[in-house]
Amino acid sequence: MLIAIDTATRFASLALYDPIQGRVLGEETWYSTDNHTAELMPRLVRLTEQQRVAPADLSGLVVSLGPGSFTGLRIGLGVAKGVALAVKIPLVGIPTLDVVVQAHRSSPLPIWAILQAGRGRICAGYYVRSRERWRRQGDYRLTSLEKLCEENQGPALFCGELLAADVEVIRRQLGEDGVIASPAAALRRAAYLAELGWERLARGESDDVTTLSPIYLREPTIAF
Repeated sequence: MLIAIDTATRFASLALYDPIQGRVLGEETWYSTDNHTAELMPRLVRLTEQQRVAPADLSGLVVSLGPGSFTGLRIGLGVAKGVALAVKIPLVGIPTLDVVVQAHRSSPLPIWAILQAGRGRICAGYYVRSRERWRRQGDYRLTSLEKLCEENQGPALFCGELLAADVEVIRRQLGEDGVIASPAAALRRAAYLAELGWERLARGESDDVTTLSPIYLREPTIAF
């Protein structure tokens, strides 16, 4: 049984995943007004209690690593490390934008995965399919959507945290080349995070609980 935790942005998500049966037993995704500290643990306890899952039933834990907000990432990773150490189970970290792409893995188009970064900026990653796997091309971008559209070449799927104003920018600058995922399809869900984490765990991989750290696109003002 796996627990997946994603508090990388104001959109947070938890999932309880049974990889043996191939079932998502429970999932909760919500918009947090920078209140992850108070919201995360009660939801995690409720999720496990609803499914009558005890600590001894857990075989792994998956956490979203960012890019994302400094505080959100610190809270999610802190809880994940604490649970992993207490229960003595392996922990794996997955880049947040990989989770966005996982929901669109059947897309015939290259993908721009997007997170809101505040102050009119976005975090973005460009993904293409290679040998049946989606792989990020180049570095993460911390930029504006206008500049991202100028960089884009050819048709692409835009998904993730897109505001109504962002959608208008894409339509205005790219026209039919900018394919936009619906809000429901673009929602970042922890069940996809769990799937990606299980792929690593099934290969016998795990991360060092003591050294695993968030992915930041600039230096945080508060040390982790």
